[in-house]
Amino acid sequence: MTGQARTPGGRRAPGPAPWVRTRLRAAPLAALLGVALAFVAVLLAAALPRAVDRGADQALRSFLHDRGPSQTSLTATATSRHGTMTPAELDSVLGTLRSRTGDALRLDPSGPVHGARALRGRALANPELPRPETVDPLLNLVHLPQAAEHTTMVAGRRPAATAPDAPVEVALARSTAATLNVSLGTVLDTRPNIFGTARAVVVGLYDATDSDGVYWTDLPCLAQACLSATPALPPQQFWQAGALIAAESLDRLAPWGETAEYFWRLPVDTGSLRADRLPSVAKETAAFVAGPTASGLTSAVGRSDLRISSRLPDLFEQARARERAAAPLAAIGPAGVAGVAAVVLCLAAALGGDRREAELRLLLARGGSRTSIVRRLLAEGAVTVLPGSALACWLALLLVPGPRMAASLLAASAVALLSLLAFPVRAFVLLSPPRGPGPRRRLVAELLVVAATAAAVFEVRRRGVAPAGAGLDPLLVAAPLLLALSGALLLSRLQPAVVGLLARAAGRGSGVVGFLGLTRAARGTGNRARPSVLPLIALLLAVTTGGFGATVLGTVEGARLQAARQAVGGDGQISAPDGQSLPPELVRAAAALPGVRTSVPVWTRGDGSVTGAGPAGSVQVTVVVADPAAYAELARTVGRGRFDPAVLAAAAPGAPLPALVSRDLARAAAGSGSGPLHLRIAGEDVALRAAAVVDGTPVLPGDGSGVVVLPAGPAAAAAVPLSARPNRWFATGSTDPARLAELVRTGAPAAQAPHYLVRTSAEVVAELGSDPLQRSAGRLFWASLAAAAGFALLAVLLTLVRAAPERAALLARLRTMGLRPRQGVALILAEALPQALAAAFGGALVAAAAVVLLGPAVDLSSMVGSAVPTGLGLAPWPVLSQAVGLAALVAGVVLAEAAISGRRQITTELRAGDNR
Repeated sequence: MTGQARTPGGRRAPGPAPWVRTRLRAAPLAALLGVALAFVAVLLAAALPRAVDRGADQALRSFLHDRGPSQTSLTATATSRHGTMTPAELDSVLGTLRSRTGDALRLDPSGPVHGARALRGRALANPELPRPETVDPLLNLVHLPQAAEHTTMVAGRRPAATAPDAPVEVALARSTAATLNVSLGTVLDTRPNIFGTARAVVVGLYDATDSDGVYWTDLPCLAQACLSATPALPPQQFWQAGALIAAESLDRLAPWGETAEYFWRLPVDTGSLRADRLPSVAKETAAFVAGPTASGLTSAVGRSDLRISSRLPDLFEQARARERAAAPLAAIGPAGVAGVAAVVLCLAAALGGDRREAELRLLLARGGSRTSIVRRLLAEGAVTVLPGSALACWLALLLVPGPRMAASLLAASAVALLSLLAFPVRAFVLLSPPRGPGPRRRLVAELLVVAATAAAVFEVRRRGVAPAGAGLDPLLVAAPLLLALSGALLLSRLQPAVVGLLARAAGRGSGVVGFLGLTRAARGTGNRARPSVLPLIALLLAVTTGGFGATVLGTVEGARLQAARQAVGGDGQISAPDGQSLPPELVRAAAALPGVRTSVPVWTRGDGSVTGAGPAGSVQVTVVVADPAAYAELARTVGRGRFDPAVLAAAAPGAPLPALVSRDLARAAAGSGSGPLHLRIAGEDVALRAAAVVDGTPVLPGDGSGVVVLPAGPAAAAAVPLSARPNRWFATGSTDPARLAELVRTGAPAAQAPHYLVRTSAEVVAELGSDPLQRSAGRLFWASLAAAAGFALLAVLLTLVRAAPERAALLARLRTMGLRPRQGVALILAEALPQALAAAFGGALVAAAAVVLLGPAVDLSSMVGSAVPTGLGLAPWPVLSQAVGLAALVAGVVLAEAAISGRRQITTELRAGDNR
């Protein structure tokens, strides 16, 4: 039987101290720093998936909300031709429909809308009713069982049942009654249809309590009368209104509108939808619309004519396609952070291995096995890393709320595992039997990385980004990181040689500080022949992902502005109503607005015709008359219809007017001979000479076919007198939307001002950039860039700390030889800055290479919000700004470390003595 040894006095002899407690007491600061590093890394890893999920959910909900309740509802209809329904049957069908929506499809709290309506309105024959363009107003009848909950009677009473031969009682909105000049007791006569004539009597007036609410969607003209237009050309305006009837008058709907329709609209609660559950929701919606659920509903309600429709399946597919299209670009920033963080964790493990190498070898020499030592190191790390990681994960879940936890827990576990295993694995490698130098092994590994990089870049260039709808493209995400890794490996080969040359050049001078610092920078600390590649990888990953991502966002902003300019026709536009011209005072005031760079008054009409352009006879064209110089600047800014204004030089009296023509007209004219073109516009005939060919006009969006541009001036005014009075105004420059709208409100004729169209590129840019999907991707990138920069700075600090003991010993020796403190700080800077600065600007070159190599395959349409040409352009500033910013931060960190710790290290080393 064994027991603990006792002293001669009978007391128990003290046993060995616990390993973990001893180690933590021996190096508390190192343990705290390890916990802090693991805490930050796990916090970011756990928060990132939840932030991405929240952005995806917000983008989905915003996308569906903007489509309105009409498109995000489930709508069921049935017609009276297949049998009439009672009010009780209407409610019964509603209950059946609601019971089959399932758990995934939650209905909007506003509730469903159901009722019955006549499919067609009746033309009212009362002569006193308003007729804007001699067209009779139309009145439609609707029964809404829940109308009492959404209306308030302001006069009269609600409709009631009437005899079949008596006028049907109706209630009108108060505003509708005022528009139609109708009062209580008015009897409305109708034009006859296949059922004969019908009459309605107004017995009540109501106000809608929530006229802008979801309830009144798809119930047009019930809350107020609508001004509609006939489909025939030319269109004629007329008033259209809706009226409510009693439940007992459902049988009057079919004679009124030739047939009646029963409807049930179930608005879906888009605010409760989640992006991760969208496939299951889409599947359930499809089954409800045209699947087993729809078949079951038809049988349950006993109506074969029940038809269920919804735009939701198409909208769900569009939303998923948008998310998948933006996923590759949104993942570049987080992937860069993950790479930099992993490198920093490995660098911290390498620092810990260097610091404790002598201790670990002593344990091994005294009989400890590698397995037992690694096991003790794992226990030591578990006591510090695991609680910190658990706290970080809990804090991330608390700070970034969301319904999903699996991805966050998985990412946090992976980072915690790396933090836990990095140092024990490093110790296991250090304690392994020494092997001979293996330059070939390193060379083969580096060549494998370069080959993988080349293959990834080649494949992305060959096939482009994954097709729309394919989701995350791993190659597009991995390619910039692989380029950064290859660049770091190449730089690690070049830097020692280049810095060595600089050291030899500095050695020829009289000072010793530069030579010593550069010499130490050209080799590694300890027994290494070259500097560690890990700091280079961290810095290059940060700069490359930052530069590539900043280029993407910068290109998105430029493309969005260009798309907005093409939609507006410039940076600002004012359009007069059809047949009207802009007041000259308004044009002059608009040109004088602050920020307006170029003012372009334009006269344009789209009903011109050109003859002499091919065998087809006349071709319909849009004619634009503008000042050549100002219009050329507008075309250059917009990027459509560029030309040299000199080609529109004034023609000799009696000669054909020089004109810019679109390509289709130029080809047709070339096929018909060299004679002049004849333009018919505004009742005038004008002879034209095709002076140049353009690809369109800023005045019109589209492919630019059928365009003729004439130079404004006396010749054009004499040929087409109306062209002297511009009807549209365009501008370039920073046009303020509010000032421009106010100018039109005060400067246009009072009766016509509401019909003026005012648009600015700033408003369109804001509209295109309002998508939460784009904003979420931008926020995610900048947050990732900040995190990557922080980890990169930490890598620099760890590198400085790793070299601190050897550097302190050197400085102490030099101090005894007369080295001044300021020279010691300079020596630290000369040693640390070359690698950091080379990595920052090397990263800029790699980022530029990534843009050049991968840019042609990147489609930014999903980020811009409009269709744009595929490809990234290399802009120096986004790349240089990331490199210069990170280089400045690194230089500041190195300078601060040198100033703060340099003297303390020297003093401590001199006080302790040199035992090396």
